[in-house]
Amino acid sequence: MTQGRAELNVSGAVARVGFLNPDQGFMDRAMEADLLAAVERVEDDPMIRVCVLTGDLPGVFIRHYDLKVLAPQSDGMIARGMTFSEDRPVREGGIHTAMRRMEGGRVVYIAAMGGTAMGGGFELALACDMRIVQAGDHLFGLPEINLGILPGAGGTQRLPRLAGLARALHMTLTGETLSPEGMVAAGLAVACVPDAEAAAMEMAGRLAGKPARALSHIKSLVRRAVAPDPDVLAAERTLFCDLMVTGDAQRLLAEGAAGQRRITDEP
Repeated sequence: MTQGRAELNVSGAVARVGFLNPDQGFMDRAMEADLLAAVERVEDDPMIRVCVLTGDLPGVFIRHYDLKVLAPQSDGMIARGMTFSEDRPVREGGIHTAMRRMEGGRVVYIAAMGGTAMGGGFELALACDMRIVQAGDHLFGLPEINLGILPGAGGTQRLPRLAGLARALHMTLTGETLSPEGMVAAGLAVACVPDAEAAAMEMAGRLAGKPARALSHIKSLVRRAVAPDPDVLAAERTLFCDLMVTGDAQRLLAEGAAGQRRITDEP
């Protein structure tokens, strides 16, 4: 099995994190660890003002979290007889910590979504401050319901804050995905363009030229208006694990990992 990676490059006040996994662009543990390390380096570098996140595999931002990782995890949790309750919250993983630092940090994060982003990849984009999508036959959304699980990296909290309660409920309960044009119509992306990375880098350059202190203060204040509740994010992580130990999730994840089911398929 190939391993994914997230590679950081810095040019002046602008950083770029590129995601690559030759195995269809999935996120896995290695990519998750790279992402957290990159965010920590970006936030610790006072020269960086803007960071662009993008996919290095054509047609993909991050497809979704690798089911070949999640299916064995579900099997192991069930074999150990693990149970989960909101009064014993599950701790943050690397992706959760990275998103928290992105939202609470001073750097502006732009998701250049040059292709498909579902599940954990879409949740990462929702944690960015701006999203730019690329025109094409791409899918965006949170179809975890089709695997018997739920979005476990903040999707249930960030999506309604960005797109509204009705649309968030519809997307998460039905598993329906959006086109690039649908992302803009839903207010989830600022633009649909021929080249998402080029547009994001142009935006990054514009923002990097703004007064740094003002940029940071404005981001902080606007973010506070829609900040997810940390306790509810902990509940989401916990209930994600609660679903991972169900028979439905075990079966559907195994089918997905074996290539017998796509994440957008209905059960």
